[in-house]
Amino acid sequence: MNIDRQALDNITALLKNEQTRSEAFSRLVRLMSKPLYWHIRKMVLNHDDADDLLQNTFMKAWSALADFRGDSQIHTWLFRIATNETLTFLASQRMKNITSSLEMEEVLLSNIQGDPYFNGDEVQKRLQEAILSLPEKQRLVFNMKYYENLSYYDMEKILNTSVGALKASYHHAVKKIENFFTED
Repeated sequence: MNIDRQALDNITALLKNEQTRSEAFSRLVRLMSKPLYWHIRKMVLNHDDADDLLQNTFMKAWSALADFRGDSQIHTWLFRIATNETLTFLASQRMKNITSSLEMEEVLLSNIQGDPYFNGDEVQKRLQEAILSLPEKQRLVFNMKYYENLSYYDMEKILNTSVGALKASYHHAVKKIENFFTED
């Protein structure tokens, strides 16, 4: 994930001023939409759900903008909102439709196969199947590190956990994915 940190710093400064806040937020949406969309999409695997969650993320961010103190960087704050929105959505889906995590895997996998926006080949489908077999936290950490190339420091801020725990989760996830491919 290549985010223009200088642009984010400039936007963050403009967000603090009520007169420039609206335009700055529009710029923030343009800059962060794609990385946040793919972050969400890797978890829900469906374009329409990811698109809805992205909109929810930006609506929550706009509503909470006055409370943003700048203790964290604006992009980690947005990723945290997106992650929380996505995890809440997945939990509600599980409660509404699913009785087990195995059934949830099957629903998510069928979402990929039926999604007209998924253009991956058979290897990509197998990789997604392997990722779906991971526990939710490991799946989240793996996606953030592998696909989004987030630093453990950024992930620590987004997920509110230690770097050591994140490294362990990523290591276990990689091992399980490797085993998934070697078992066949």
